[in-house]
Amino acid sequence: MEITQSTARPLSARDKSFPPSAHGGTLAGFLETAPTRSAFATPLLTLDAAAMAHNVALMADWAQDAGVRLAPHGKTTMAPALWRQLLDDRPRGAGSWGLTLATAWQAQVARANGVPRILIANEVVDPIGLRWIAGELAAHPDAEILSWADGVDVVRAMEAGLEGIEVARPLPVLVELGGAGGRTGARDRAAARAVAEAVVASRVLVLAGVGGYEGALAHDADAASIARVDAYLTDLAALHRELADAGLYDDGGSGSRPVVTAGGSAYFDRVGAVLPPLCPDAEVVVRSGAFHIHDDGFYAGISPMGRTIGDVPFRSAMHVWARVLSRPEPGLALLDCGRRDASFDEGLPVAQRIAGRADDDAVLSGSHVSALNDQHMFLRLSEDAVASGAAERLRVGDVVRFGLSHPCTALDKWRLIPVVADVDAADPAVVDAVETIF
Repeated sequence: MEITQSTARPLSARDKSFPPSAHGGTLAGFLETAPTRSAFATPLLTLDAAAMAHNVALMADWAQDAGVRLAPHGKTTMAPALWRQLLDDRPRGAGSWGLTLATAWQAQVARANGVPRILIANEVVDPIGLRWIAGELAAHPDAEILSWADGVDVVRAMEAGLEGIEVARPLPVLVELGGAGGRTGARDRAAARAVAEAVVASRVLVLAGVGGYEGALAHDADAASIARVDAYLTDLAALHRELADAGLYDDGGSGSRPVVTAGGSAYFDRVGAVLPPLCPDAEVVVRSGAFHIHDDGFYAGISPMGRTIGDVPFRSAMHVWARVLSRPEPGLALLDCGRRDASFDEGLPVAQRIAGRADDDAVLSGSHVSALNDQHMFLRLSEDAVASGAAERLRVGDVVRFGLSHPCTALDKWRLIPVVADVDAADPAVVDAVETIF
């Protein structure tokens, strides 16, 4: 699977952990040498090609069965090569309806890389961003860029940001419905209806649907959390019905359907169960983004795939490799990976295996990472490993593979990420590399 943005890209010291011997050449030339993981310095983040392909196919199958469209959240990777994997038609890609971003700048990156339909799942009130959207829509009749509004004051700020310019195509806006204790979003349907009416009255905006983020209202998969999510989604569908029955949607004669969108990476199964039956006249769009890379932490524990959807889970496609620098105590190892290299906001890395010694599980069994400094990782070995002498087999210079949690804050630390064919191989072959734009 070839996913590289540009194999003509020159390599340099700016590409963290790529070998200095490759500097000055191109990525294509380096890949022709058939490098393996051990050719790279540590610490190193890698992506697993097989796991990504598995995850994309699994999600696309579910979306088709559930009757929803996909607009995966591109902020997770900010990697145009990986976005193409989501947008390409099946079976090569996920066949996504569009791509979700969080800011106007991210949308600019997406448009510069040919993404035709963008959902900015956020309020855009920055005049620079608003004027760029208006210009992009005017210059490219086939482009679609939708954003959110959750208050009449947001509508007024959007109008002010566009004041004094000719708006050839009104900017499509979704009314965002939130909930008490959540993030952005109108706090009830009455407030959301007022936002919709303000959009309809605007000369520079057009009402395109409703949306929101159920993940702000729950953080686990217990019955009470699922009930809150379902109640919110039912309310979102009722808002759409209210706006449709009032005749507030205007497709301008295009025949396009309003958008109803929800769905992070934790509760997309509930979106697929609740919204399509209640919104048969709308495009129900799921915005999950973390599924593409997945993880060995937060999402592994809460994702419905393999738990409430079938029996096949997503697979983590990201791993960090770190080298032992010091063994100052029998139960402690310091490694060359820190907060500059690995995610830590939704859980610390988890040691999985010593590179080249997959059969020596006793060394790492029961271990845990207790802390990350800027450039150091504290790996605590278990009391059993110390007592049995197994801990002594972890030596200075050994390389350990770790699973990570939360891809959104792992990939942003790397500009060029090697892609391996099989992360479980003794020395995984590097078959590609993905460039990020954060």
